Amino acid sequence: MPAFRQVGEKQLPQEVVFMAWSPKRDLIALANRAGEVLLHRLANFQRVWSLPPNENTGKEVTALAWRPDGKILAFGLTDTKRIILCDVEKPESLHSFSVDSSITYMHWMEVTEESSVLTSFYNAEDESNLLLPKLPALPKNYSTTAKIFSEEKSDEIMKLLGDVRLNALVLGGSSGFIEIYAYGMFKIATVTGVAGSCRGLCLSSDLKSLSVITEIQDSSDSEAEITYFQLDTSLLSSYLPEVTRMARKFTHISTLLQYIKLSLTCMCEAWEEILMQMDSRLTKFVQEKNTTTSVQDEFMQLLLWGKASLELQALLMNQLTVKGLKKLGQSIESSYSSIQKLVISHLQSGSEALLYHLSELKGMALWKQKYESLGLDASGIEEAITAVGSFILKANELLQVIDSSMKNFKAFFRWLYVAMLRMSEDHVLPELNKMTQKDITFVADFLTEHFNEAPELYNRKGKYFNVERVGQYLKDEDDDLVSPPNTEGNQWFNFLKNSTHLKESPLLFPYYPEKSLHFVKKQMEGVIDQCLQKPADVIGKSVRQAFCMSLYKTSQSEDSTPQLFKLPFLWNDKASNIHYVLFTILESSISKIYILRRHTDTSRSVSNGILAVEFGNLLNNSINESSDSRCYSCLDAHFYDDETVTVVLKESVEQEGKERILAQLPLSSVYTDEDQEGEFIWDSTKRLEEQSGEIPTRTIFLENQWRVLENMKAQYVAVNGIRKVSCVLSSNLRHVRVFEMDVEDDGEVEEEEEEEITQTAAGEPEELNQSADNQESVCGASAEELPDEAEEHETSLGP
Repeated sequence: MPAFRQVGEKQLPQEVVFMAWSPKRDLIALANRAGEVLLHRLANFQRVWSLPPNENTGKEVTALAWRPDGKILAFGLTDTKRIILCDVEKPESLHSFSVDSSITYMHWMEVTEESSVLTSFYNAEDESNLLLPKLPALPKNYSTTAKIFSEEKSDEIMKLLGDVRLNALVLGGSSGFIEIYAYGMFKIATVTGVAGSCRGLCLSSDLKSLSVITEIQDSSDSEAEITYFQLDTSLLSSYLPEVTRMARKFTHISTLLQYIKLSLTCMCEAWEEILMQMDSRLTKFVQEKNTTTSVQDEFMQLLLWGKASLELQALLMNQLTVKGLKKLGQSIESSYSSIQKLVISHLQSGSEALLYHLSELKGMALWKQKYESLGLDASGIEEAITAVGSFILKANELLQVIDSSMKNFKAFFRWLYVAMLRMSEDHVLPELNKMTQKDITFVADFLTEHFNEAPELYNRKGKYFNVERVGQYLKDEDDDLVSPPNTEGNQWFNFLKNSTHLKESPLLFPYYPEKSLHFVKKQMEGVIDQCLQKPADVIGKSVRQAFCMSLYKTSQSEDSTPQLFKLPFLWNDKASNIHYVLFTILESSISKIYILRRHTDTSRSVSNGILAVEFGNLLNNSINESSDSRCYSCLDAHFYDDETVTVVLKESVEQEGKERILAQLPLSSVYTDEDQEGEFIWDSTKRLEEQSGEIPTRTIFLENQWRVLENMKAQYVAVNGIRKVSCVLSSNLRHVRVFEMDVEDDGEVEEEEEEEITQTAAGEPEELNQSADNQESVCGASAEELPDEAEEHETSLGP
């Protein structure tokens, strides 16, 4: 009876370049050659959602990683050098940030180390929830936020906070680029001193050690050298409670910045372009009119004498129209009200929460005994607090401008509406006809302030007028405001101007009357980013190299096959905190697996912890008794769990119709004689492949933990021991099979599954969701001949 039960098979239309199993659900994430990220369910390999490439994120995915709780998927894009954090429920970006290098590898780990301080911190309720009001959910009626937030609940942005327990996203890129992001959000370490392009990363669960595999290539003609580095990250481990608290604050701050950014985006959408029509029409009127009088005089004449010139009458009655004026007034009121609500409920509450967390961070920085070693700088955080204060001032200024504009526009439009009704000789209602001297003065002041021509604007904005004052605050431009607020006669400004000591007081937030809200927001983000950058530099400089071993040189022939998961592979045994390195070296057409063991505590070393594993002919005999002399080479290998390695094998001797094999290798069968392991003493001046003959070798004879992958040129495997699943990919990167690993292949189960799949696929004849018993007709052909996958019905995520 074959081991492992096949539960799905698919021929994909695009070549898969990365695949990663969710740690918590039966979901696998794929990235293909077209730059698309897809999520598939284990059952029948059904697609849940797909995220197509776009110019804002990028089109070339080079790495995938799941947050340990399985709620966030991260992927790196090399063309835009961005990291995207995507919600598992919806194919939309929740958060993104730029990096300085093309990312080649990602590893997202969770800290398992326990201490009494940490336990009390994990169990304690977040004080900010008690002291701060809950942030209002972002509105769903704007296109930007509607794409991200579902109808049921629109506070998905808070999912970025995740669990209190510390987790870290480690990024590796070209030219020795390595960075660590706490909670996948804020950078806490920039590691230097590692040469080459990163091919593998693994941060130990106790934060004591970071293992890195790099590929160093001196020139395009030379062979690349694979090197293993072990880095000492004991500062993170020694200050684990402090790092956790600091990182949690960083994540709160980063989440709030994202919340403010989305709130401002909603405000921009609430501001309608229709408000610009008044300015453009008045500008056109100036260009076309033949009279020498100004627009302001024309309107003043209408206000005082009730008569308009023929040109103004044509503008009002033909271009603006009574109906158009009414619609314009309603649009302005609706738009301004929406912006006002967003400022009060979202921008202000988000900014106040930001001030709270930055102030707490400043308090932590002042506790130098605990946090000085981590690089927290109180003066830098003080600057960030000041920048947030300036942003709040600018938001309040916008509220005042909206309030003033709404009052002015209401009075102006009411008067103009009555005047236009009279021009058209329509009946004017008595309640509209009443206009006091105060109302006339108010409209006259509005005309004087807003309708004066400014020819310099025409060169800058293409119009002579700037009647509408709110939009300038929302534009993402570095230019000064076209119509800054009038501060003449303001007693507070006059008082500050005359008081030099008070003007320079740190208690007063700087005010930028000439700048837009967008400009002040970008300035605030820059200051906060700069102040939180220092811990990453300080922690990064504390990381030192503890161990380095040159493993082997890659053969040129390796490049002829498309590479997905290039060995070597790193794994961290959380129970014993030992790093394992898996790699293969080709010897006489037989590729052995080498397992290198290193303890994460660099003060200790697993002495000469390296073994070679080869697969004996017993496995082959069970398939083909005549080939008793052949062994198997390893194509791909991944740790299934702390005790098992999953491998894809092929017969070492090339022959037509040779089979590929999926097998489970128990480590207990490898580490049987610890004394023999100590016999190897490696020479640090040589590469490990040059000493491979001296490395102890175990020949493994698998009994029942293997399965022949019929009619499939298998090359790569992705596994998840928690979910007990694996996904095998063919060498052409388009043919996949999915297996449940701890279940024997039961014929009855297969038949039931076949019936279910046949029912599911009714009406979808092009889908290739057949069971294993029904594969010969499809998979007997070469993978290249298989038809492209038809468009699948996407399914929603279940619990």
